Amino acid sequence: MNTDIRKAIEDSGLKYYQVAHAYGLTDSNFSRLLRFELPKEKRERVLEAIKTAKKTLFSR
Repeated sequence: MNTDIRKAIEDSGLKYYQVAHAYGLTDSNFSRLLRFELPKEKRERVLEAIKTAKKTLFSR
């Protein structure tokens, strides 16, 4: 499930907890969120969190 999101996280060089923080969840709740296919709105929000986390963490 959500293989495209998982691949995007791995390709970005981020850890799941970093994306979870940018999304606004704890890492355990974020992992639970990814257990089932996400609706389009949540999928877009997760992909935006990946971009935000990458920009924030790698711009230092």
